[in-house]
This record gives sequence, structure tokens and C-alpha cells, in this order.
Amino acid sequence: MTLEFWFMFPVAIAVATVAMSTGIGGAIFFSPIFLLILRLDPTVAIGTALITELFGFTSGLIGYLRQRLIDFTVGFRVLMFSVPAALVGVVLAEFVPGEVLRAIFATGIMFIGWQMFSSWLGERRERLAQAVEEAQASEAASGGTRERRVIVDRSGRRFEYAIFDRGGAMMYGGLGGMLVGMLSVGLAELMEFQMISKCRIPPPVAVATSIFMVMVTVAAASVGHIFSFVSAGPETVRQVVAIAMFTAPGVVIGGQLGPLVQRVAPPEVMKVAISVVFVAVGLFMIASFAFA
Repeated sequence: MTLEFWFMFPVAIAVATVAMSTGIGGAIFFSPIFLLILRLDPTVAIGTALITELFGFTSGLIGYLRQRLIDFTVGFRVLMFSVPAALVGVVLAEFVPGEVLRAIFATGIMFIGWQMFSSWLGERRERLAQAVEEAQASEAASGGTRERRVIVDRSGRRFEYAIFDRGGAMMYGGLGGMLVGMLSVGLAELMEFQMISKCRIPPPVAVATSIFMVMVTVAAASVGHIFSFVSAGPETVRQVVAIAMFTAPGVVIGGQLGPLVQRVAPPEVMKVAISVVFVAVGLFMIASFAFA
């Protein structure tokens, strides 16, 4: 037991609060911290970020379960693809050199940042509402061929919507699951973009459902990384435990704060700010390779 990483406790609270309020995977923040600040080996950094994220997403899931915002039907459909893909990603990560993983990660978070920014530009609340109304009118005219879903949350808010582009959601689920296994990031960011922009699921339901899907997928990927840590030796296990003993309780607290923040904070503004941070971190990581 060591207090070497005590400062990760408040950092974990802040990261988990932001992650749970926006539906973004916390590992996308933790992995750069572990790589750039703590200077961990890329494989150890990614696995530790996943394990930390698992605690935070479990806590956040409890919060969204209480609010009754999760669309389990949509979630289970995507999990059929994301969980097996995540396990494949864990296996692939064992054969990819650390520096290549860092480069892929840097490029990946820049891409995700751009995707989030593009989503904000094209799918503001007014445009989304207009698109849903037009889609519903078109559906009614064609005899109602789209699957309709109704979610009523704990406070009585009613979300009624039609599911579009189910095939695209499953494809992104498989791709995101593989990225989670390899890089600890990708599923939450890709699926939330897909659910809001393409499937036209209301943002509060999309965020809550994304949390559910990522928690289950991360749990599967974390098991694979834990086996890797054990096989790597006791020093690696000690290092992971020394970090997780502070990040795990931090993200549990943040996981409860996130759903509360989501109800009062404008998620569009938060996502724009976060997208800028992702692009900046990716550029910094690539620059660190060039001048290393």
C-alpha cells in the first residue's frame, strides 16, 4: 500500500463527473493522464484506465437506473456485437507495440473529438427536434414502418421516438467494442454520436443507454486485461493496484454526481469543450513522438 498516487482521487472525481454527465468514456481522459503524466507503459495505462472506468460506469449506471432513462432493448442489441469485438481487441493489443498503440490512441482521440464537434454542428437541439418531427410525419404517412420506443423517466418526462438505422448502430457497436479492447476508448463516443445523429434517440436516453452498453463492454475487456497484468508479474499488478486504490473510489463518487449534472448542464456546450480538449491532447501526443 502506498500514497504515491493520492492526487488521482480528486482527478478521478472530476473526470467521472464529466464522463457520466456527457456519456463519454472516462478512459479517454485517464489514458492520456496515465501515458503522459504517470509515464506508464501503454498496455498498462490502457488496462488501468479500463478498470478505473468500470468502477465509474457501474456507479453511473446505478444513477441512470434510478432515473429510468435506459433503453435496454437498444442496449442489448448493440452488446451482441460490442462485447465479442472488445475481447478481440484485447487479444490484438497484446501483439501491437506500445509506441504504435500510443500513435493509434492519439489519432483516435483526435478523430473522436472531430466527430463530436461535427455532431454538435449538425445536430443542435432545434435541428434534432425538427428532424424527429419530420421523420415521425414521414413514418405516419408510410404506415408506421419504423420501430417505436417510449421511455418515461422517474420525474415523469416522456420520450417517444422511432428507431432509425439499426444496422449502423450495430456496426458502430462492433467497431467501438474493438477499440475499447485495444485502446480503452471508442464505444461511448461512437455510439452516442450514432444514437443521437442517426438513430434519432433523444439525448438523455442516448447518454443513459450508452453508459449501460459501455459498462458491460468494459467489464468484458477488463477481465482480459487483468489476466495480462497477472501474467506480466507482481510489479505490474502492484502498480495497477497503487493507482486504482485512488481512482476507483473517485470515479464511484463522480459516477453519482454525473447524472445530476446531466440534468442541469447543457450537454452540447460540454461536448464542444471536450472535443477541443481531445484534439489538443492528440496533437500534443503526436508532437511528443516527433520531439522525443
